[in-house]
Amino acid sequence: MLPSITGQYLARYQRLGDAGDPAAALLPVTGAQRRFLLVRALDPAGRADIVPMFFAFPRGTVDPARLRAAAGHLAARHPVLRSQPCVVRGTPVLRPQPAEVPLEHVARAPGESAEDALRRTLADWAAQGPPLRLFLAAGGAEGAAHQGARDASRNAPHDATRADEELLAVVLDHTACDGQSLARIVEELGAAYRDRLGPDDLSPAEAAAELAAYRDAVLRQLDAEDRAASPRALAYWGDRLRTAHEQAPLPRKRSISDELPSGAAESRIPSPVGGVPFPALLDACRAAAGALFGTGPVSPIGYPWGGRPAGAEPVLGCFLNTVVFPADTGAATAPEITATDWWDDLDRADTPFDEVVRAARAGGSAWSGRLDGLLTVDDSRHRTPLALGATPGREVHIGGRQVRAPFAVSATQGPELHLRMVWDRMVLDDAAAEDAFAALRGALPAEAPAH
Repeated sequence: MLPSITGQYLARYQRLGDAGDPAAALLPVTGAQRRFLLVRALDPAGRADIVPMFFAFPRGTVDPARLRAAAGHLAARHPVLRSQPCVVRGTPVLRPQPAEVPLEHVARAPGESAEDALRRTLADWAAQGPPLRLFLAAGGAEGAAHQGARDASRNAPHDATRADEELLAVVLDHTACDGQSLARIVEELGAAYRDRLGPDDLSPAEAAAELAAYRDAVLRQLDAEDRAASPRALAYWGDRLRTAHEQAPLPRKRSISDELPSGAAESRIPSPVGGVPFPALLDACRAAAGALFGTGPVSPIGYPWGGRPAGAEPVLGCFLNTVVFPADTGAATAPEITATDWWDDLDRADTPFDEVVRAARAGGSAWSGRLDGLLTVDDSRHRTPLALGATPGREVHIGGRQVRAPFAVSATQGPELHLRMVWDRMVLDDAAAEDAFAALRGALPAEAPAH
């Protein structure tokens, strides 16, 4: 039997030290990080996946030097926030760097809103550079009316920054964070700002302990992933995905247009007590895929799942695996069957994505590994806005940015269910995507009228 992809990776990482490389200065990467780095390497433009958070503050609230120092303190404490991906003798690793976090003042071009300026800046994100970066743009109404009208025409709400505000973007490379990390990053950044901490306020002993804890957590995660690539698990995924095949076409060449690269639609729906069950959200994505690609195909939909390995310190990093749900758009599948299949999938959810792709293809699937859609679920009760000193920021959403999948659905659970769907306009046209969003809403159980 061939060794697992993870097992082969661990052996190559170990050989870096055996060959005399300063392996102590190199950190291993998890299966989730491997996936992000592979997607980046295959992207014609070499784009990185980034995770931005946007906060509006009254103008003059943000002290740039103090904020940079606070972000530097986080980077000094958490190795993944100051490490850059690189490939050493064919082996992807992270190389820790000095704890420096840039803060860029983004100038607005004539006619631009702060949202437009940040959207333009993030589109030019350089893959090589610090994984944590800050951007600050002055708010204002100039250009906002035009943008708001354009967004409204696509059923995407616009949350414009006012003239007396400034907009702060806290942006991370996805190889350095997962959804579970964001609330902690916001909390610790606010605390470091409040306490006027900087990178030099972390002692060498503390930094060394954090580095050791991170390495230990990743090695534990890789060990769990290696065990999860057992012959039985691979046989399960090979059979489960045997008929799956991506249906979305490859992205078209982008024409010159003032149209944003992605469209969006959203809706808020009263939630039942305890929220909407995850299998019901998967069924809703199945309905959206059926509206987009026709009934009959088995369309691969990805969702993040997982957690930290047993016994590991709660370090920041990317540990959530991407699990694949084969959405059979032609089946009149009862929700309880979806739930049963999903529970069976969760028993093998630790099997790394690249192992799952290999198992599917070995099982006869023509699936390339591209996903037709993504689903993420968040709990609004676990996220609080960034506070700088005594001033809490107002979290702002900036739509229209490039998306990696043909369509992506985010569901935020709270007193109500906040559904948002974005789509790549180089793959899907707006009318088809909006019909798919209507199908998604209509597939949810006991849906109240959207507003």
